[in-house]
Amino acid sequence: MKMTFRWFGSQDDSVTLSQIRQIPGVSGVVAMMADIPVGEVWPKERIAALRKEVNGAGLELEVIESVNIHDDIKTGAPGRDRYIENYKTTIRNLGAYGIKVICYNFMPVFDWTRSDLALPLSDGSTALAYEQSKVDQIDPQRIAETIAQGSQGYSLPGWEPERMARLKELFASYREVSEDKLAANLKYFLERIIPVCEESGVKMAIHPDDPPWGIFGLPRIVRHAQDLDRLLGLVDSPYNGITLCSGCMGASPDNDIPAIIRRFGKRIHFAHVRNIKITGPGNFHESSHLSCDGSLDLFAIMKAYYDVGFEGYIRPDHGRMIWGESARPGYGLYDRALGIAYLNGLWEAIGKMAKPAAL
Repeated sequence: MKMTFRWFGSQDDSVTLSQIRQIPGVSGVVAMMADIPVGEVWPKERIAALRKEVNGAGLELEVIESVNIHDDIKTGAPGRDRYIENYKTTIRNLGAYGIKVICYNFMPVFDWTRSDLALPLSDGSTALAYEQSKVDQIDPQRIAETIAQGSQGYSLPGWEPERMARLKELFASYREVSEDKLAANLKYFLERIIPVCEESGVKMAIHPDDPPWGIFGLPRIVRHAQDLDRLLGLVDSPYNGITLCSGCMGASPDNDIPAIIRRFGKRIHFAHVRNIKITGPGNFHESSHLSCDGSLDLFAIMKAYYDVGFEGYIRPDHGRMIWGESARPGYGLYDRALGIAYLNGLWEAIGKMAKPAAL
């Protein structure tokens, strides 16, 4: 496996490439271009400059998170073919500069949802949290304000201001989109882009719905193992794969993450590994990666990846804010670096346990 670290760019990240380079075991970064409007082509010159910057710091650039999907594609609107053609061009451009995996999602309107971006924990740190009763009381037309107030002034992926300014319009566009229709629109999209992915050597890896249940009456189609089965069957190609997020899918006790890894291992191209603490039905907060601090067994998760011979990309997911750090919620340096040290330690120990000791 290749250990990576999500990075939002030199203009929009409190964490620098030189800091990432000093984290033991990290081979590369997972990058994005948040300033390019959703649906527009990523120019080759921008991709080349980004790769040069990352490589110049001694790191690899092989994963992009995310090339976001335009809502016309998700809703099946008349303009979707134009945006799909743009997406195909972006795939070709990324493939030309060594990108191997694109992480994306097919969530309507909201990329991810939390009720609190800085929940105080007992150890003095803060973490992202979700409480269903709070979400139920939030007017979805104003939730962007709630998120923006806790963002520490940073842009948040999936909560781009230009999209949030159109919330009423976006909700209206999904009014007639059922889960079956959303799945059909995903199939339409994948049927057209996967041949380009195969030609370009770029694998698509869909991220599960976060959280993995319905919110605000919007359709959700990537929540459980059976959803992953349907997804992979839409276009049966190794280039149609999964970003398995343990903390996201693990928020539902119905999802056995190690079992899911063993079931879909060869189609998991990207792994987000983190822990969460489930505090009640529909309620959770993010914790340190340590197994005893959360509700997930990180040893069992990493062993499952080892057992299936996982050779893809992995990154620690959202971290707490610790040691007085001020950063984009969930994406500071310190706790994610600790998470990497923990995951690498597990991986080394599991590997040594699997091999007989030398005589």
